[in-house]
Amino acid sequence: MSDVNWRLAMRSLKRDLRAADVRALFIALVLAVAASTMIAFFLDRLERGLERQAGQMLGGDLVLEQRDPFSAELRERLESAGFVLSDQIDLVSMISRDGRFQPASLKAVDEVYPHYGVSYVDFGDGTEQIASGPPPGEAWADPRLIELVEIELGDRVQVGQTELTISGIIEREADQSGGFGNFNPRLMMNTADVEATGLVQEGSRVEFEILAAGAPAALDQVQGLLAELRRDGVEVRDVRVDRPQLGNALQRAESYLGLAGLAAVLLAGVAVAMSTRRYVERHLDTAALLRCFGASQRQLVTIFTLQLLGLALVAAVIGALLGLLGQAVLIWLLVSFLPMTLPPPGLMPLGLGVFTALAVLVGFAGPTLLRIKQVSALKVLRRELDPLPPSAWLVVGVASIVFGGLLWLYSGSLPLAIGLLIGGALLLGVLWMISALLLSGLLRVVQRFSGRSEWSQALRLGGRQLARRRQAGLGQLLAFSVTFFAMAMIVLVRGDLLSTWQDQLPENTPNYFAINIQPSERDPFEAAVSPRVETQSTLYPMVRGRVIAINDQPPRDAVPPDARGDNSLRRELNLTWQSDVPEGNEVVAGEWFSSAQTRGDASQGWISAVDATPQAATQQTSPVPISMEDGLAERLGLSIGDEMTFSVGSDEITTQITSLRSLNWDSFQPNFFVIFPPGVLEQFGHSYITAFHLPEAEQGLIRELITNFPGVSLLNVDAILGQVRDVLAQVTRAVELVLALVLLAGISVLYAALTASLPVRAHESGLLRVFGAGSRMISRVQVAEYALLGFASGLMGAVLAELTSAVLYIYLLDLTPRLHLGLWVLLPVGGALLIGIIGHALSRDLRRQAPAASLGLLGEA
Repeated sequence: MSDVNWRLAMRSLKRDLRAADVRALFIALVLAVAASTMIAFFLDRLERGLERQAGQMLGGDLVLEQRDPFSAELRERLESAGFVLSDQIDLVSMISRDGRFQPASLKAVDEVYPHYGVSYVDFGDGTEQIASGPPPGEAWADPRLIELVEIELGDRVQVGQTELTISGIIEREADQSGGFGNFNPRLMMNTADVEATGLVQEGSRVEFEILAAGAPAALDQVQGLLAELRRDGVEVRDVRVDRPQLGNALQRAESYLGLAGLAAVLLAGVAVAMSTRRYVERHLDTAALLRCFGASQRQLVTIFTLQLLGLALVAAVIGALLGLLGQAVLIWLLVSFLPMTLPPPGLMPLGLGVFTALAVLVGFAGPTLLRIKQVSALKVLRRELDPLPPSAWLVVGVASIVFGGLLWLYSGSLPLAIGLLIGGALLLGVLWMISALLLSGLLRVVQRFSGRSEWSQALRLGGRQLARRRQAGLGQLLAFSVTFFAMAMIVLVRGDLLSTWQDQLPENTPNYFAINIQPSERDPFEAAVSPRVETQSTLYPMVRGRVIAINDQPPRDAVPPDARGDNSLRRELNLTWQSDVPEGNEVVAGEWFSSAQTRGDASQGWISAVDATPQAATQQTSPVPISMEDGLAERLGLSIGDEMTFSVGSDEITTQITSLRSLNWDSFQPNFFVIFPPGVLEQFGHSYITAFHLPEAEQGLIRELITNFPGVSLLNVDAILGQVRDVLAQVTRAVELVLALVLLAGISVLYAALTASLPVRAHESGLLRVFGAGSRMISRVQVAEYALLGFASGLMGAVLAELTSAVLYIYLLDLTPRLHLGLWVLLPVGGALLIGIIGHALSRDLRRQAPAASLGLLGEA
């Protein structure tokens, strides 16, 4: 019997492919699968790419760092666990040649370096990829050091007490992730030459590192050892935890893509539900005939389930292929932004796409399909014996559970999925009531039109037809509202994302950083720079200080266990003082320093004046108020009122946190974790840092600054700015690609909903013809009815989009909510035009039918 069922199902499917509702159902499933697989393919490849490249970015699968050499016992324990070890030493020293001096960051590597990846080095014949470090007696310098010290390949430079030959220009290190962590130019050397330099002495600023490469099992084996090392203050970086970050722009784009994919699946599900309703109504007569020929209820359900299952499998294959193509386009758009070369696509997203198609079909079509099971054989003789439709709440409930499961699958958060599911159910009930009130109010307004023109009459007739089919009209209103809401929300988020990205990097964003400006050089540096730059930041003073106590306890004892290896506790911090909240900072807790706590004058041009006159040390009677970056406070478990003691020079300063600040780390402006009030740090030795935008025509200023201020380090971030701007343009195109997919899914809902209602409207147009209405009048009545429905749906969609986008901005995308006034005009008017045009176009054939043919569709309504 199963073969008979299969043959009947396939024959019926082949015949039904010509029906509008089946085409709508097929298109909706294809779009659902295409959206889900495209996003899943992209995010899966991105995730696996991050895992693969994490070891290269960190320098190994496990990195240990401390200020003293590691013991032989620790090395033996790591090697016995299966790790291959590489030693690395980082320090800062002065590099000199022919009387020119330049501070540089030295990186000494051994023969095992690097574990992963390659370094890009120019030995004079172009850039080469090298899977090793420099040999003993040689060193590789970065281009900035080459320019500052005027070095050529083959020159010898003084490093401490020895000389090294510069044999290569290193353009990219195998384990360098980039960023602003180190402002000094870099020099890579061999660990065998470190002892000859004499730079490693008691009290020297040296960092010893062990870079370990091993299998995941080796990492699991040493987790207890790593916990002990963290408690002892060793900085531990695990490849599975300390993965390279994507950056705010790509993180927001990733969130947007996931959100857009779910919106497309939801819209496609609504289209499936509406198409299935029309599909079932059209097949009730067929089911009644099959019952006359002896088919059981179970056999009926099996035949039509197989038919929809075959349709779903074909749609899943086509949708998966489109998703595979779409993710290739996404990656092509983002190729220069991604932090790594992505691995090839895996098979998991394909299975996810097929599962999505089946889940959408079961959740959104299953309850409606069960109506066929209840059809009676007597319907062949008595057409009014249609089985009752399923409860609307049953349909909505099953669809909500399935969509909640998909949301859990995609987000990985069960509480989030349950919360959104419950919130969505409550919102749906509220929307049903609001929609009923809105539709009733709109129909009352329309019925009060007293004009005698054809359009006035058409509006009144269209409103009456909606009033007669109030329940069906409410269902369509909700479907259209959800569609407009999803489409508007994705467009709004896309627009605000782009605005945020563009505002983040305006044309005059600083492209140079200047650090190590001495107090005696402050005024001459300002005089040289100020007239020739377009914009500049405040000239911030900097003092180095180390945290030595928190709430009268050793720092490692006062913070959470997972923060004991935090860099802020192991290294000196850059401290500054300001009387006002710096630009780009926002106080999120506590209060900024009061006027009684601050002093100074910020009226001297573009540099805030700071009294740098040394003061006699005074006895501290109360803690000094400080402002701390909220992220650092969160990591260290600190809050308003906590006390911290800093060691600055030979003195100790006890402070109290009085405010927390949020910072925009992507602004290309100087930022500080800790800010003091004026009158505290000026007595200590300090330097200054600033950032400025230098136009292309004034690039000669850099050579003058290097000559006149040899101790000032200048960092050119023009290349980074250009790359970031290119990145934002690429992300924009990727976002627009997904937006187009969501819009297509929305149009499929409109198509499915209007197709499902065609028999009713055909019957109504037939009645109007019988009573003398012409084609022109019928056309205007249909346009008026569709336009009223579209206007009300657009208005409801605008309300939903504003409320939902505000929640998403705050909790998901980290954007500032804003009111979109244009939405309240564009969406209702656009909805009226869109529904009116599409509905009018789909009803064209009905208007050409004879009244008898139109009235004959009554049984299908």
